[in-house]
Amino acid sequence: MSTPTPDSVIAALRWRYATKTFDPSRQIPAETWGALEQSLVLTPSSFGLQPWKFLVVENPAVRAELRAKSWGQGQVTDASHFIVFAARTDVAPEDISGWVARLADVQGNSVEALAPMQGMIEGFVSAMPFEARHVWNVRQVYIALGQFMTTAALLGIDTCPMEGLDPKAYDQILGLEGSGYATAVACAVGYRSPDDHTAARPKARYEADSVIQRIV
Repeated sequence: MSTPTPDSVIAALRWRYATKTFDPSRQIPAETWGALEQSLVLTPSSFGLQPWKFLVVENPAVRAELRAKSWGQGQVTDASHFIVFAARTDVAPEDISGWVARLADVQGNSVEALAPMQGMIEGFVSAMPFEARHVWNVRQVYIALGQFMTTAALLGIDTCPMEGLDPKAYDQILGLEGSGYATAVACAVGYRSPDDHTAARPKARYEADSVIQRIV
């Protein structure tokens, strides 16, 4: 495995910004997009449960509908790709047993051998109210968003995370109602337009000493 240098990683993170205007004529190459999708698949999550679904919206008509429910933001339709991050609305026993079965299969283990772990997860989850379980799932989705955006920056791909949208309208348009999933956040992905004046704005962040505290 080749390792990027510390300087190259920081340069990529300094280069990225929440792109406001995308170049609609530029499309992400298939190989690069495949790597971005794998970054979603490889995202870590609590207990490995992966309580999410990533909807890659390719249909132009659907993207136009979503734009209308996103304050008319052009990123929805102009970016090369548009992803909706949906979170599980609950963590049901079948979610846990399904994951344990998958884990056993991949690691060459038996479901019976993983029964103690399954019981521990079930106990943890059942102690949470329903509303708390959904909130917990949404937090996991944001881990995926962060990993996706970082991967994109390292590959020279622009992104814009989007919370300025109507989640319930998104659910209706995307057929998520009653599916056990609900819209949490979205992300436009592609290449910045030369006309996006926000690209040249200095990145404003607090100094490290203001946000990093060392416990020694």
